[in-house]
Amino acid sequence: MQSAYMEHNSEQVLEAGSTVANELSTDFQPRWYAAYTRAHHELRVAERLADRAVQNYLPQHEVIRKWKDRKVSLQRPLFSGYIFVHLALQNRLQVLQVPGVAWLVSFAGKPVAVPDEDIERIRTILSRGYRVEPHRYLKAGKRVRVSSGPFEGLEGIVVRRNNGSRLVISMEVIHRAMAVEVEDYNLEELQ
Repeated sequence: MQSAYMEHNSEQVLEAGSTVANELSTDFQPRWYAAYTRAHHELRVAERLADRAVQNYLPQHEVIRKWKDRKVSLQRPLFSGYIFVHLALQNRLQVLQVPGVAWLVSFAGKPVAVPDEDIERIRTILSRGYRVEPHRYLKAGKRVRVSSGPFEGLEGIVVRRNNGSRLVISMEVIHRAMAVEVEDYNLEELQ
């Protein structure tokens, strides 16, 4: 009887040990995380992170502002209040000690990694020079996939605007979204 109890107990200890080992291994693997910043400090934070040799990504979009005598093109953060950092969690103090950084986006007290695919998707869209803009975060709606064209394979929620369609791509981790214009004939509904 006692040996059966010890075997069962040792299995629980092994399972708990492997869970801890898995959590520790993720602390040493560099992943993308979203850092929440003070309002309007995203660019300064990006510069300070670069000074500390922390890989970061601040997606930006173009905004045209009309001043009294001219129009000016400005670059603004696509996701206001957020910058993405690529690091192993064990090195998170390099980010958290930067003035202007409030915290890493976390759930249940543990920083949550942003999927690499989300970062690549944003980079691809911005590198192709398409007009993008921030959009309110959408959770529910008709999910679609782009079936052809330059955005082929992207998934998001379709929104109608001014006789056209926009694909809203939501970032689950930070509850932010961006919108890009697409042709209706390139969309297929997901089940």
